[in-house]
Amino acid sequence: MIKQSELPDTIAIFPLGGALLLPRSRLPLHIFEPRYLQMIEDSLKTSGRLIGMVQPNVVPGRDGPGLQTIGCAGRITQFSETEDGRYMITLGGVSRFRVVQEVEGFTPYRRCDVSWDGFERDLGKDEEDVDFDRDHFLDTLGRYFDARNLSADWDTLKEADDELLINSLSMMLDLESEDKQALLEAPSLSTRRETLLTLIEYTLRGGHEGEMMN
Repeated sequence: MIKQSELPDTIAIFPLGGALLLPRSRLPLHIFEPRYLQMIEDSLKTSGRLIGMVQPNVVPGRDGPGLQTIGCAGRITQFSETEDGRYMITLGGVSRFRVVQEVEGFTPYRRCDVSWDGFERDLGKDEEDVDFDRDHFLDTLGRYFDARNLSADWDTLKEADDELLINSLSMMLDLESEDKQALLEAPSLSTRRETLLTLIEYTLRGGHEGEMMN
């Protein structure tokens, strides 16, 4: 298990809108842009093999997208190369971080000085949600899936541990970037579950206050 003191002060940044990585979760990525191919190659040469996933943030007056202040670092745990030079990787979520400042340099990809303070829990054991009403949650999720004509392996969902269920859904569901950011910044698993349930219920209301969608 990685200790916070072992985490680097500067990491490569992959700003990908709508892509959410959470601690102890896994995120598959298809890499094809030349600058990010270089990022993967450089990261694989380091001991930590870390990449910081951060949501882009539009800043008025800035030339190019800015970055949200909080992201999550992932370790490259799986790596393969296609015949045409693209990479298929899997990131294992390690810890959230706070962006301190962007680092100017000669790499084609962005790098940032980061702080890991305040996210010590991310490096610990799986979280439990002691107040989790799973039956209510899955019932609401079922209506959400029906409304969007989505299918699911309900046996697997029912048997999944609290953290795996909540974090996997937070990462997989088609939500706005700002909603993904709110799920990332949730201080605890129970807060993330409450936020996710609120977003699902909001969608079922058709995105506004009123009657639930059938």
